[in-house]
Amino acid sequence: MISRRSCLFFKLLSIGVAVLLAALPVLAQETDPDPDSPVPVILSEPDSTRALTVSPAKLVRGGRQKTPAKAFAPDQRVVLYVTNLALMKDEGANAFRVYAEDAKGHRYRFPVLDFYPINEVTGVYALIFRLHDEAGFWEPPTPDGDLLINLTWRGLASNRVRVGYGQIGGTVKDDEGAVPTPLYGTPTGQTAAPPTKDTIGYRWSGDRIRFLEQATFGPTVDLDNRLRRIGLRTWLAEQFEAPYPSAAFPYPDIDLRPTNPISDCDNANGDDVPATCFRDHYTMYPVQTWFYKEALYGTSQLRHRVAWALAQLWVISGVDTQQSSHMIAYHKILSQHAFGNWRNLMFDMTLNPGMGNYLDMARSTRTNPNENYPREILQLFNVGLFMLNPDGTLQLDGQNNPIPTYDQTTINNFTKVFTGWSFCQTPASCPSFVSGTVNYKDPMLLVQANHDTTAKTLLSYPNAVSQNIPAGQNGLTDLNQALDNIYNHPNVAPFVSKFLIQQMVTSDPTPAYVGRVAAVFNANRTSPTQMKEVVKAILLDPEARGNVKTDANYGKLREPVQLMTNVFRQVGVTSADGLTQSDGNVNRFPQALLQDAFRAPTVFNYYPPNYIVPGSSLLGPEFAIFTTGTSIGRANFANSMCFGQIAVALPDSPNGTKINFAELQALAAADTTSNQLLDVLNQRMMHGAMSAQMRSTILTAVNAVASTSPLTRAQTAVYLVLTSSQYQVQR
Repeated sequence: MISRRSCLFFKLLSIGVAVLLAALPVLAQETDPDPDSPVPVILSEPDSTRALTVSPAKLVRGGRQKTPAKAFAPDQRVVLYVTNLALMKDEGANAFRVYAEDAKGHRYRFPVLDFYPINEVTGVYALIFRLHDEAGFWEPPTPDGDLLINLTWRGLASNRVRVGYGQIGGTVKDDEGAVPTPLYGTPTGQTAAPPTKDTIGYRWSGDRIRFLEQATFGPTVDLDNRLRRIGLRTWLAEQFEAPYPSAAFPYPDIDLRPTNPISDCDNANGDDVPATCFRDHYTMYPVQTWFYKEALYGTSQLRHRVAWALAQLWVISGVDTQQSSHMIAYHKILSQHAFGNWRNLMFDMTLNPGMGNYLDMARSTRTNPNENYPREILQLFNVGLFMLNPDGTLQLDGQNNPIPTYDQTTINNFTKVFTGWSFCQTPASCPSFVSGTVNYKDPMLLVQANHDTTAKTLLSYPNAVSQNIPAGQNGLTDLNQALDNIYNHPNVAPFVSKFLIQQMVTSDPTPAYVGRVAAVFNANRTSPTQMKEVVKAILLDPEARGNVKTDANYGKLREPVQLMTNVFRQVGVTSADGLTQSDGNVNRFPQALLQDAFRAPTVFNYYPPNYIVPGSSLLGPEFAIFTTGTSIGRANFANSMCFGQIAVALPDSPNGTKINFAELQALAAADTTSNQLLDVLNQRMMHGAMSAQMRSTILTAVNAVASTSPLTRAQTAVYLVLTSSQYQVQR
């Protein structure tokens, strides 16, 4: 018999458990650190916005005093003093960028040369830069006075201060609201600017939406709520273990077919062949529609997102890859290794028959060698053309020229390594073999007689692995030694890390960010979950995290595929009748914007990772396909989906697709001021960063629509956010 005291104990215990369970969402979130970094502050003279540019010794002796204003000449070194920083260990000069604007509105980026603490003045750092435009557009004009200078750090922009160029003064105007930031009296502990309205979300809601834009194919209300309950790290742990593909969307199971379609595959002759025979076997339609359904509704978002990024590095294309079954076998390798070991991915991708066909390794023999795959596994997939520092910056020789990673002789030697492999056509060794077809599902097999067994000399670098391959070896031994030689090249970590950062977070990451991720890549070289740690490092880095990023050059133009999937998931997407899910036949939109999924125009992808936005020093890969035509196409897409739909059209569009405006329409009907509608769109689509000017402009346009037409109001609001530059650039 349980005593009354025991009953009281159990009652108190149950209450305690209930309280604890109620607190779990908060406790889980607190396992993630505050994502916001402080906003850097450049010190100025005590009574003006002119930069404090005295020598460090004078700063220590007379930091309270006004000093004579000084002008600087082209290429001269300039010292700034920076405070309000919370630095990580070893964070230094390569974490900062310095920008300038002249009186004509021209903008420049200057190289940062050094960064160090002023030990005598707590919390103050000297940052030294050179008056030399990194993009090469700086043409020293007649000295015309002040430049406005600011620096950026972790995607946050400092205040702007004046620095005299040639002479003091001139016509450049201070920013509105600019105030002096003297050494003594400068506020510290500032963090990134808060969201524009307290009502738009909970603490860190902006960072959660930003995280989901980076780690998925778009935020949803349910995912945002889950992140709020469990935190980013727990969600990542779940995603790393999530089954893939999602149970509702398995890979299409498509059999291999002969190279030449049977005569009645298009249903031109006979009724026993489906009308979709050619579409389902000899086009990318099945893999495209599967891909979009997984992107729009799948639960294993992170692996799908990373596999899509890898598909833009290890490129094969439906332009040359004939059958959808071939592309599916290729994509399975990417998804299998998305969180695995890079060296294992290198091996499986090298022997993938789709890659073997696309870059001709399947036809390369000792008597007829082909250098396509040997060249691209070095140049495009792993190493790059020039030697890199650990932070991804170029190594330079004594004449300030980049240092090549290899030459044609190296390519010739690698070409010998990759000879002798061809399609797996031996029934006993090839489980997917089908008579009368080419086997694009099983890994390629070695025909030793076709392999070049001469000695090979491969990549040279400090402590090079397997640089010299002896003669007379088996082709598989040669292959593994060659892959070891590539994998251990010092370029691989920064090369891969920078590419993935560009794909997921920001087009022009600082070298410090690249270096931190590359260090994780190298620290996990032998780990079977190496890429899991790399992806985690990319997404949790302080340069990625934060409620708001104020650096105008931070972020990435949304690539067409993600522009579409993001808005679909942020607002809601259904079939044309609103009763079920989209059929995934939506590729027409990104295709019109020069990103035809799984049909890249060349092995160089849709756009190169080193593309520079014209007239700037800014890396912006996606801008390579941003043209006059595609800019209009983006607006056309917004118009088509906000005010229309993809109607049912059998057989290709069995369900059709439309944006589900039901919730937003109800908001517009309930609040005729449209403020609630704008609040929700600000949170979901702009992670709370909608400017007051943007909000006012959209609000005016929405309220110009009669309040008796709430659907049109909702459609107009989404259209205006979707077509804005603030949304088109993911920040």
